[in-house]
Amino acid sequence: MSNETQLTIVGNLTADPELRTTQSGRQVASLTIANTPRQYNRQSNQWEDGQTLFMRCTAWGDLAANITQTLAKGMRVIAQGRLGQRSYQAKDGSNRTVIELTLDHIGPDLTHATAQVAKNPASHGFQGGGQYQSQQQTGFAGATRNQQQAQPPTIPATPQDPWSQAQAASEFGFGGDKPEF
Repeated sequence: MSNETQLTIVGNLTADPELRTTQSGRQVASLTIANTPRQYNRQSNQWEDGQTLFMRCTAWGDLAANITQTLAKGMRVIAQGRLGQRSYQAKDGSNRTVIELTLDHIGPDLTHATAQVAKNPASHGFQGGGQYQSQQQTGFAGATRNQQQAQPPTIPATPQDPWSQAQAASEFGFGGDKPEF
């Protein structure tokens, strides 16, 4: 919908994502992303942390399942979704209002880590479902948090350049030096 508030947040997961199933059988994942702004103080010549924002997030369906299989506490992620507000009555009878992000997209922040992505066979189009491991934690990419024993990734003997002219011409239906627009 065009009038919904879109938000992108970069931060760290505060806990492992939690997967639940609704009474109707739909999967939903809940997670919290923490973002702490930093500013450089020229007077003290030091970086200073600002107030941390804790953004509650939910994801539904295949995205929810992919999140719980792929992401874990402490991972730095980039998430995009629709900001919303909902009210509910707590167990103690008080009325509460929460602001949360309904995720449309989420993935690891590759600024300081690497990821190896594997397409889910049941997905329609590419929706991630990748594998993520911080290089700082293991020294290599390619392991999920559910793997029992870490193994280094395999590297193909002859890597293919997906942007080569021959590859692009055959996949995208154009030839020559420039694509047709």
